[in-house]
Amino acid sequence: MLTNGQTFPALKVAAVGGGVIELPKDLAGGFGVVVIYRGDWCPFCNEQLASLQASTNQLEELGVKMVAFSVDNEAATAALAAKHGITFKLGHSADVKAVASSTGAFVGDHNGHAILQPATFLLGPDGKIMMECYASGPIGRVTGSDLVRVVTFIKSMMAKG
Repeated sequence: MLTNGQTFPALKVAAVGGGVIELPKDLAGGFGVVVIYRGDWCPFCNEQLASLQASTNQLEELGVKMVAFSVDNEAATAALAAKHGITFKLGHSADVKAVASSTGAFVGDHNGHAILQPATFLLGPDGKIMMECYASGPIGRVTGSDLVRVVTFIKSMMAKG
């Protein structure tokens, strides 16, 4: 598992609409959030992604960039994005073994297929992990309002020196 203070590992995931999400590179220059979710079929993932989207404007005002990905194929991920009006970058077809070995995310099973269990990482402007949250099952998620509160708090502490 990754811990606070570590640099987030280099990881590439195919992006919805083409291209590749390169982590932590694509989040450089400000705070970044990496969300690993189980899949479009998971009601808890749907709730989490909807909550993240609902907080996108506040997070952007705080200088936070966000990406999320799962093992779902591009069509399922694009449908999920449309369903929730997601505007942040979404990745698809993540390699379970590569992601699990580089991030420490738990691996699970859904209908006989390997999935990644939820994990969220808050990265500082230097790409180092400031907060990590792992779950071994469907519950235990970071919400959009959680991220707004945490980043606001961290920024206030940084301003105080």
